[in-house]
Amino acid sequence: MKKAAWVFVLFFLMTSQGWALEAKGLKRIKVVKLIQTTRSWNGGSLPAYPRGKPQITLLKITVAPHVRLPFHKHPVINAGVLLQGNLTVITEKGKTLHLKAGEPIVEVVNTWHYGINEGDPPAVIVMVYAGTPGTSLTILKKK
Repeated sequence: MKKAAWVFVLFFLMTSQGWALEAKGLKRIKVVKLIQTTRSWNGGSLPAYPRGKPQITLLKITVAPHVRLPFHKHPVINAGVLLQGNLTVITEKGKTLHLKAGEPIVEVVNTWHYGINEGDPPAVIVMVYAGTPGTSLTILKKK
């Protein structure tokens, strides 16, 4: 199994309080809980998970400098972390989130929004979507 996959597995084996890795002799592994919540970034409650067979999708998304994404919404719960650059997320009602590299996001669900990279470096974000087979991850708003 690849090194990154092992780290991912270790992360999910830890308790919500963090696992004392040093006690297990793994002193070179540091775990930092970026976020644990029942709400999206705008304060809305997350919906129940969809019924049916679960499907997890992990995406690495790169937004070029000065690019604005179209209005869209996600019908499934998704969360991630901005790895590089800055990204601003704005809902149709004007709620705004400014993300910097290293910061987590729990996305809004079924809420129209868009993202914009207002900086010069590309914005790179990794997102995890918790859906079911056949469910769209993103729906674009028709003009």
